[in-house]
Amino acid sequence: MNLNDAIQECWSKIDEGQVATYIPALAKVDPYQLGVYLFDVTNDKKAEAGASQVRFAIESVSKVITLLYAIERLGLSAVEEQVGTRQTGFPFDTILNMEITKETHPLNAFVNSGAILISSLIEEQDGLSPFDQILEFSRKICNDPDITLNEEIYQSELRTGDMNRSLAYYLKAKEVLTNDVTLSLDTYFKQCSMMVTCQSLANLGAVLANDGIAPWNNERIISSEAATYTKSVMMTTGLYNESGTYSVKIGVPTKSGVGGGLVSAAPNHYGIGIFSPALDHAGNSVAGLALLELISKKLKLDIFRY
Repeated sequence: MNLNDAIQECWSKIDEGQVATYIPALAKVDPYQLGVYLFDVTNDKKAEAGASQVRFAIESVSKVITLLYAIERLGLSAVEEQVGTRQTGFPFDTILNMEITKETHPLNAFVNSGAILISSLIEEQDGLSPFDQILEFSRKICNDPDITLNEEIYQSELRTGDMNRSLAYYLKAKEVLTNDVTLSLDTYFKQCSMMVTCQSLANLGAVLANDGIAPWNNERIISSEAATYTKSVMMTTGLYNESGTYSVKIGVPTKSGVGGGLVSAAPNHYGIGIFSPALDHAGNSVAGLALLELISKKLKLDIFRY
């Protein structure tokens, strides 16, 4: 398929969304950007179009990376003891799901409470802080040595992150989060402030699509178990309250971030990275999802159909 034509077809969707304004540094991002990168794991072919090499804040897409790293460090059973795999039915930054259901742990790893808890599980090792380990792992699994922390976005997250602080202290009060709250939050804010490209995310998606093996050098980066588990959680909870809707429309495991990024893993076929910062009410890229839906249909990637 012609990716430039696909971008043109979805361009008008940008006007249906708006950039994230609750994080001041993200409010300054130009909404009129749309880029895509495809990595075909069956033949090592790549294709890209639009703003595919523009760097943007990874935000909640980082939850995929930290979840994978936690599984590799601690084992899947230890992670499953901390977070569930259910949809919440509530916004990603609320604790209501735990209060109403009387759950003792966050319902999944992709709502903020679950992601903060996962970040808190990473402890200093070999003189590396939790974030330094996550950054190192991100560079490896995204095959992108140029991923760095954006200090402006990190400081913006720090200044406006009171809701996330409340989630962390709630988990601490419930004796679920057992490590230092300040360090755990710092790790979380920093991981969300890493700068990536569509290519970085396509590489991440390609590792997941290829059962944990990096298709660029055939190195196993994560276990098959970690890849399968994470793709399943992406499918059911990766697009917040719209996850069910897009499981039907797109049928490809996907995770979004309020920076405008999308990572998708079409098992045994493609890793896909998309960027467009104008978001819908749920926090997902409007034009990005339209483009992903078009790609899924054209390339027949829906796991429930083909």
